[in-house]
Amino acid sequence: MPDLGLTVAVDGDTAVLAWSGVAGEAEAAGLVESVSAAAAAALGGPGVRRLQAAVAAEDGWGRRALLLAGFRLEGVRRQARPDGEGGHQDEWLFARLAGDVVSGPDGFSAVMSSALPRKRLIAHVLLRDVEGRVMLCETRFKADWELPGGIVEAGEPPRLGALRELREELGVEWPVGRLLVADWMPPYLGWEDALELVYDGGLVSEDDLDRFVLQPSEIIQARLCTLEEAAALVTPLSHRRLTLAAGLGPGETAYLEDGLPPR
Repeated sequence: MPDLGLTVAVDGDTAVLAWSGVAGEAEAAGLVESVSAAAAAALGGPGVRRLQAAVAAEDGWGRRALLLAGFRLEGVRRQARPDGEGGHQDEWLFARLAGDVVSGPDGFSAVMSSALPRKRLIAHVLLRDVEGRVMLCETRFKADWELPGGIVEAGEPPRLGALRELREELGVEWPVGRLLVADWMPPYLGWEDALELVYDGGLVSEDDLDRFVLQPSEIIQARLCTLEEAAALVTPLSHRRLTLAAGLGPGETAYLEDGLPPR
């Protein structure tokens, strides 16, 4: 392969791997071999526990070589690297630890898990009274109202995430039933796209609302609203989703994209 000037600089227990230029398809196979050999040498001796590498966003073959050599993606540093034309571009940060498994199914899965896309997962719960009104919460962190619920944590089943959120926001152990809606949400207000799940929370009454202990740091109030009243409180996307979820028949579940059935 053409010489890309691969180097390894050691500073204490951390080493930094780097090369000059941008790898092309012709250099890719050789770069994988060179990076793998450099990693084995740096991490195989005493003292070095971490080997890291930062590559330009445009260096797709370089990123691929690091993944194939067992490095895991740790993040993207925005506009961190001069592009040589007076501007800057993103830089991708990879690292490999001395104790990392880099071969076999476990090694492959861990590496790919670090680099594959991830989506936010949101679990909300629809509670209704006997008149068909829905319960909405006014929050302290945004203008529009929401169903109770929130972000599902890493490694947490969505239904259990909904149960946890109800416990935190309303101060009660509340049963969560079947899935009503799965809705893909496009990017919005700086958020990346996400998937929202809405579960059936069954019937709620004014007496139930009176005994809720609202989370003071997040929830201002909870109230029952008609769908017409909800239109003035929630975003248009939330209202589309809420209207469809409230109209589902027994046993029905809907898949939506941006609050609408896919066409």
